Amino acid sequence: MSVRKFLLAVSSVILIFISSAASRSSHQPKSSYDIIIAGGGTGGISAAIQAARMGASVLVVEPSTWIGGQATAAGVSTMDDMSRQMSGIYEEFINRIKSYYDSRGKSMGTCYWYTGSLAFEPRIGQEAFISMINEARRRGSLEFLMNSEIVSVNMTKRAVSGVTARTPSGNRSYGCKVLIDATEYGDILPLTKTPYRAGNSISKFINPDAMIQDITWTAVIKKYPGGVPGYLKPESPLPGYDLARRNYESFLSADGYNFRNTYPVQTPVNFATYTAYRGIPDSSNPYGYDASAENRQYITKTGLNWGNDYPGTYGWINGRRGLPVSYLEDRNLRLQVEREALIKTLHLIYYIQNELGEPWSVPDDEYTNRILPEAARTLPREWQEIARRMPVIPYVRESRRIIGSHTLTSEELLRNSLSYRDGHTSREFSDAIAIGGYILDLHGANTDADTEYELDETMKSQEINRPRGPFQVPMNILIPNETDGLIAAEKNLSMSRFSAGTLRLQPITMMTGQAAGALAAVCVRDGKQPRQVHPMRVQWELLNSGVSLSLCKYSDVPPEHSINRTVQISNMYGLIAPNEYPHAPSFNLREWDNPVLEMAIIKGADKGVFGVNDIITGNDAVEILTRAQKAVNIKAAGKIAVNKAGNFISRSDFVKAVCDAFPALKTIKPPKNSRLPFRLGKNRNAEYAEILGRLGILSLYSIDSGEFHYGYPVTKGEACDIIVRACIAALGE
Repeated sequence: MSVRKFLLAVSSVILIFISSAASRSSHQPKSSYDIIIAGGGTGGISAAIQAARMGASVLVVEPSTWIGGQATAAGVSTMDDMSRQMSGIYEEFINRIKSYYDSRGKSMGTCYWYTGSLAFEPRIGQEAFISMINEARRRGSLEFLMNSEIVSVNMTKRAVSGVTARTPSGNRSYGCKVLIDATEYGDILPLTKTPYRAGNSISKFINPDAMIQDITWTAVIKKYPGGVPGYLKPESPLPGYDLARRNYESFLSADGYNFRNTYPVQTPVNFATYTAYRGIPDSSNPYGYDASAENRQYITKTGLNWGNDYPGTYGWINGRRGLPVSYLEDRNLRLQVEREALIKTLHLIYYIQNELGEPWSVPDDEYTNRILPEAARTLPREWQEIARRMPVIPYVRESRRIIGSHTLTSEELLRNSLSYRDGHTSREFSDAIAIGGYILDLHGANTDADTEYELDETMKSQEINRPRGPFQVPMNILIPNETDGLIAAEKNLSMSRFSAGTLRLQPITMMTGQAAGALAAVCVRDGKQPRQVHPMRVQWELLNSGVSLSLCKYSDVPPEHSINRTVQISNMYGLIAPNEYPHAPSFNLREWDNPVLEMAIIKGADKGVFGVNDIITGNDAVEILTRAQKAVNIKAAGKIAVNKAGNFISRSDFVKAVCDAFPALKTIKPPKNSRLPFRLGKNRNAEYAEILGRLGILSLYSIDSGEFHYGYPVTKGEACDIIVRACIAALGE
């Protein structure tokens, strides 16, 4: 099959998927779902996949005709990932795309002038999401309402109980137990009367003139070696082009500078440098390329997401950079702004074709929108052909943000990112549900007047508090302080503007979305509100789904180790001190390659030593169990007694101590058909071994043959695995 035929087939599959999903929801509707997700962007789709995999029934309501949000529907398919880590649904997503390009001899390292980058064509990204969705449907119910939007939320007291959605066939109502706001703007928050921040103001006293970041209506363009087809090369510019041309001349010219691996970038740049910044693979090109200096001239497909921020350099009113909060609050202004943002990028396409003389235009193998975006419907007909091949939504960098029990600040991100670096030990968030990595990045609205003084942030914070490595995202910023049954999953978390500038990127929103889906599914399973769920319950689901949560790595507990997951929880809650902490240096996230850090990694300084096989004493066991009780908020029910506390503790005494520390374990009904991984034999504490064994808490010993070996000493690794599993079992009661 030719590449072109393949892409046409992919296009057909996507259209069939979208229409059939909407059709099923329209003609065979359920009246209620466990979880409804507003928005099918990076956070919403990740939440939907995770929740469906956990057996929940899920409905996704997406306003556009595409899924994938900023990564696909908005065309920002060059991944902004500085974490040096990849896990969970994000890793699955990238691996599927990588398999596609690997099979065609193509590199994903095509952007940011860096061969270690990750980029893909938006349509291939959407196909990866679709394949993951279809697989998730085998484990749970997952439906879609496309080209639809939630217009009201039903509340019972302060708890969400259902929604009304505007669909192509009219308004429809659906019940739900949990509602996830994964919209690009945080549009569910005012519908639920949930307190929120917008810019540096707070509801109910939102200042419509407070400023937020620029948006960008991006585009994907490709090279046409034989010349741009006439229908993709408009003859006349749009109104306002003369001003736009002067803006583009300031950073992009035919005889501009090459990128020389130094920052800030010297402008104006030449066209090859420009296309290499957001270069993406080209499935229609039989040749492969990457972002290396010698290959940049061969790039034939790129994203337009540099120099076309709106309003950008010229500002909004009186030169103020950014957009007013009224862009979020006023739908009429939102449409006006997005139309102007779209036109600004159309100006850039005209500039590239006519001022630079480059044979580039929008491709026929990416966006082929039958329905024009509302922002494009008043364009001249010749420009509508371009607009039909543009991303279906703009790239929105800042939305409304919930007010939770805690608001994450940039200083906290800095402190957390210094865990195990430059001599620091653990500064981990005990309720971490994701790991990300990015700079404190604001596009506009970046003056002291735009920051949040009550959160101790000014523009100096941008440099002072920049993260020095990967950082964690805590679960408490996904949960609003007042509204029950509602979870945030996108750029609407409880955080400061600077933190939002860091957590808004595609990899991080996919991770927080996955966590939101796990939290929602646990709420449904346990019959609890989000604020009532202990983070460890959600963390365990995420760890079992391949998500990495701890910033601490050990040479003797590699990712494939049987106790890696429980050791990560031990790290976050400080249950067991390792023999040696990692002591990697901090680094500048702006640097893709940091030689000092690379050398430290080679020397193993990024990993500590846990001491898996070290034998613990009775005193050690009591201390660890006491910490575990505190971690899960279980009050001590009498003294934890062990024999000869100064000597090593045997398995026999240890299982009794665990049951004493967590009395609820004795009352939990084991799963049906539960089997012991060993023969009990005779021992004074055999009943405790049976209790823990049938609950799966002693699964580590399934590799043992024969009896339980009551007299064997307990190692640090064994203690960690057993105690963490005991915590999780006790929390599930």
